[in-house]
Amino acid sequence: MTPSDKRRTFRALHESGCFVIPNPWNVGSARYLQGLGFKALATTSSGFAHSQGLADGAVPRESMLAHCRKIASAVDVPVNADFEGGYADDPEGVAESVRLCVETGVAGLSIEDFTGNDADPLYVFDLAVARVKAARKAIDAAGGGDLVFTARSEGFIKARPDMAETIRRLKAFADAGADCLYAPGIRTPEQIETIVKAVAPMPVNLLMSSASGLTVKDIAGLGVRRISVGGTLARVAMHAFIKSASEIANNGEFDSFAGVVSNAELNKFFT
Repeated sequence: MTPSDKRRTFRALHESGCFVIPNPWNVGSARYLQGLGFKALATTSSGFAHSQGLADGAVPRESMLAHCRKIASAVDVPVNADFEGGYADDPEGVAESVRLCVETGVAGLSIEDFTGNDADPLYVFDLAVARVKAARKAIDAAGGGDLVFTARSEGFIKARPDMAETIRRLKAFADAGADCLYAPGIRTPEQIETIVKAVAPMPVNLLMSSASGLTVKDIAGLGVRRISVGGTLARVAMHAFIKSASEIANNGEFDSFAGVVSNAELNKFFT
C-alpha cells in the first residue's frame, strides 16, 4: 500500500469498533506483529530509546524521524508515530517537526503536552492548545489531511492526575483539530468510561502498560476505539534479557535458555 492508502485504512479503523495497535521498537518486531495479524502498529519512543541505550525522551529528532521512516516502510499496515512533544516548545517549532514527520510515510502521529520537565510537566493550557492547532495546520499543509492526528494529555502519567483538567484539555484538543484523543495513565474502568463519555463521539486511545485484568473485550465495552501498549512489549523483551543475562553473570547458569524460540523458527518467519 502507498502512504495514502495506509492513511485511509488507518482512518477507517477509527470509525467504529475497537482495535489493538501494538508498539514495535525495531523492524523485526514490527514485521512479526504484522505477521500476527494486527491491523496497524505504532512506534514507541521509550522502546526505541532503550534499544539505542538512551533514556526515553533522549532520542534526537533526526534519529526519531529516521526510525519512523524505517518502521513505516518495513510493513504493509499503517504505522502511527509516537512523536513525543514535537521536539519543540513553541507552536512554530512543533509545526516544522510535524511536517518532517508527515514526510516519513507514517499514517498517524501523536503530540503530547508534556514539557519534558517533571517538576512542571504540562504546558500551560493556551500553549498546549496552540501547539495542537499548529500541528493540525502543518499536517494539512504537508498534504497529510488523511493522516490521523492524536493529541495526548499527560497529566495522569506525569503525577498530575486531574480528571477535570484532562477532560478540559482533550476537548480543547479536539476543537483544535485532533482526530483521536489519548490520556495515558488512566487505568480503572471508571476513569476510562469517564474519559470516553466526556469526549464522545471522538475516538479514544487507551494505553495498556500493566496487567490490569482488563481484556480487549472489556475495554471495547467501555467505548475505547484504540488500544496501544507503549513501550511495554519492548520492556517485556528487555526484562527477559536482563533476567537471563543476570542468571549467567550471577549464577553461571543457562537454565533461562530453555524453551526459547529457535533460530530456525525465526529464520523461517523472516525469510
